Amino acid sequence: MVAMNEKIIVRGIHVTLTPTLSAMMEEKAERLLRHNSHIIRVRLDLEFDQSKDVNHRFIAKGQIEIDGPNLVASAETEDGYKSVDQLIDKLDRLLGDRHAKRVHSRNDERNQAPDVLHGKV
Repeated sequence: MVAMNEKIIVRGIHVTLTPTLSAMMEEKAERLLRHNSHIIRVRLDLEFDQSKDVNHRFIAKGQIEIDGPNLVASAETEDGYKSVDQLIDKLDRLLGDRHAKRVHSRNDERNQAPDVLHGKV
């Protein structure tokens, strides 16, 4: 199912997504899009696995397609809403970590031109 925002894809695997659950997933994914304008697509899957333990039946999987390597995470709980919440938090942290690494690399003295490093212009 494609969301209102064309950058967000929400799917249910072995589970029918209710309109409420689908809207909640889309709303939470919008939070990720606000962080970075370079995001190409956010894909969220909610899977129900009846063969697993009762505490790990709902598996939320997420993938953020972005310039560079894609960011992938998953979360397993007994509740679909809780799984999606944990997944969005994980993806949010991955985006923050990626941003911090890029900023650190950009500001690293070893990446500066020698003239700038020693104050010569």
